[in-house]
Amino acid sequence: MARIGFLISHPIQYYTPIFRALAKQCDLTVFFAHRQTAEQQARAGFGVAFDWDVDLLSGYDSRFLVNVARQPSTDRFTGCDTPGIADEIARGKFDAFVVPGWALRCYWQVVRACRRHGVPVMVRGDSQLGTQRNSFVRAAKSLVFSHLLRRFDGFLYVGQRNREYLLHYGAPADRLFFSPHCVDNDAFAAASAAAAVSRDPSRRRILFVGKLIARKHPADLLHAVSRLAGQPMEVAFAGSGELESELRQIAANASIRADFMGFVNQSELPAAYAAADLLVLPSNARETWGLVVNEAMACGIPAVVSDAVGCGPDLIDAGATGAIFPFGDIAALAVAMQDVLSLDRAHVRQRLADKMALYSPQRTAAAIIAAAATLDRRASRQ
Repeated sequence: MARIGFLISHPIQYYTPIFRALAKQCDLTVFFAHRQTAEQQARAGFGVAFDWDVDLLSGYDSRFLVNVARQPSTDRFTGCDTPGIADEIARGKFDAFVVPGWALRCYWQVVRACRRHGVPVMVRGDSQLGTQRNSFVRAAKSLVFSHLLRRFDGFLYVGQRNREYLLHYGAPADRLFFSPHCVDNDAFAAASAAAAVSRDPSRRRILFVGKLIARKHPADLLHAVSRLAGQPMEVAFAGSGELESELRQIAANASIRADFMGFVNQSELPAAYAAADLLVLPSNARETWGLVVNEAMACGIPAVVSDAVGCGPDLIDAGATGAIFPFGDIAALAVAMQDVLSLDRAHVRQRLADKMALYSPQRTAAAIIAAAATLDRRASRQ
């Protein structure tokens, strides 16, 4: 079996199913650079201090590194400083190593150690080109990133826009490997099906899941619903954040029935999806993917997303799994919502199941192992 190492900043709910799938197919060791506190989760934008209420560490071999940063955190480059990873790589006899980006010092400590010991190192991120920048910044970034990407042996892209991003900055096409963004589809589907939900079937329920912050544009959803007069609807916000009071005022002024659920932890999310008819994600381009769309689709719920959201080209098939509208266009969002709500539910659920079979932890894990094997074969021929 291939021996693969993986370093991420801290235990993250979206990586756990990938690690468990990988552990069934290879000899995997996961390293964490930081122990995130409940208070740090709040400062990350969730609005409340919390710990995830699902097991993130079982099913695979993992260990926490010593973080020597003066101010340990995951939101600044110097916040994860783990020089001990060099010794782990030196004695680990890894066939390949993976990091999820380059924005933390610990990731570059991995790159340097892998270079020193001849271990192929791959990066798996989800950046996209959508964010607008001035010409000087774009030119400077192109220069820096073209040099930066040469430090990696392989690139695990999660979707179409991430692939375009990597190609734009000079990643060789023959070193790109599709490793799709995913969630634990089986767990979400089972929990959603088992959820005891009681609601008014004559009233359509539109769901927003995420932090109530500016870049996610949750108010756009309320403004769009206000245009759909005559159709009984309610809007549910599963999340907390700085915009909650403003959203409550908008809903009250427009006489929109709104359910502010507050922060919803992982074990409770499937029930939130099961009670909904549609997920809406109106975010700007800083929403580099939008894994809540995967979660909703795993539960059989279609999605309407803005054309700035990264997952759109991969997950949204118009007239089948949801719809895409131009970012910030409230009228178009209202039309898109109405169109998706009118689709045949049984047909939509089948198309969603087909889509999620492609964007699964098993496929993601298999892609990582196949990429490592390809890099090994190429190295042996040199």
